[in-house]
Amino acid sequence: MSHPSNTLSLVADIGGTNTRVALAEGRRVMPETIRRYHNADYPGLESVLRAYVTAEDEVDVAAACVAVAGPVRDGRAAMTNLDWTIDGGTLTRATRAETVAILNDLQAQGHAIGHIDPALVRGIVEGAADPADDASKLVIGVGTGFNAAPVHDLAAGRFVAASESGHANLPIRSEDELRLMRYLSTAHGFASVEDVLSGRGLEHLYAWLGIEADDPREASAQAIMQGCADESDPRALEAAQIFARMLGTVAGNLALIHLPFGGVYLVGGVSRAFAPYLARFGFAEAFRDKGRFAGFMGNFAVSVVEDDYAALTGSAAYLAGLQG
Repeated sequence: MSHPSNTLSLVADIGGTNTRVALAEGRRVMPETIRRYHNADYPGLESVLRAYVTAEDEVDVAAACVAVAGPVRDGRAAMTNLDWTIDGGTLTRATRAETVAILNDLQAQGHAIGHIDPALVRGIVEGAADPADDASKLVIGVGTGFNAAPVHDLAAGRFVAASESGHANLPIRSEDELRLMRYLSTAHGFASVEDVLSGRGLEHLYAWLGIEADDPREASAQAIMQGCADESDPRALEAAQIFARMLGTVAGNLALIHLPFGGVYLVGGVSRAFAPYLARFGFAEAFRDKGRFAGFMGNFAVSVVEDDYAALTGSAAYLAGLQG
């Protein structure tokens, strides 16, 4: 179908396996324009975006923004799990847009907060009532990897800071966790937060529990979650409980660092998969287990964002902010 010239925005969410592209009108992503591309079928992002522009009747967009699963520095992104390098020139050539931007995927998720259907935000932990609209927020992404981004609403607009929080040291509070850290360090060279709090991290936990029980077995994250859902695998339930409590500990640490009185938002596929289990497996207790600051932790609400297209919405919101 044809589109008005120099009016819409092009937004894209680039993961390690797939790229999703859509058009947006202001902050609203147009759901009928969302297309998915398998990255392995294309040599780079420019080819993906050109294919999209062609499929959308050579749409002439005013702006373009992509969210990438990797660090962005000086307007240039190197993907963590994909051999693509992305810069402003790539976007300009592919889309012919006058305004282009590149965000880390967690930054895009941060810009989406407040623009997501409330029905797709599931409350997990209650916080203080009626926080100020401009109160700081925190987005924590749990999926293929782990990361976090603080969200600040300032007079000049929203600022979402980038980080690589998943590569910080894993917090250790017990003898069991010390043995887990040693296991991860031996197998992977360094025990990071992401080594536990990600899809592959859940697999690491399951394998470690097998070593602890002198019954080594491995399972995929999908199989582990299925074992939790039908309660057919006690080890899967144990791995999920460790995962949920460690996520609570790390999320609580990040909350103390950033003071997100406007709420903590868990995003990503693993967060969505774990949403039904967090209360059952002690997430809230671990989140608030901060000694004399345990009461203070009651200020921070925690929710799970169940909108799979939030990064597209955030990219659109970011561009709308640039354009006034």
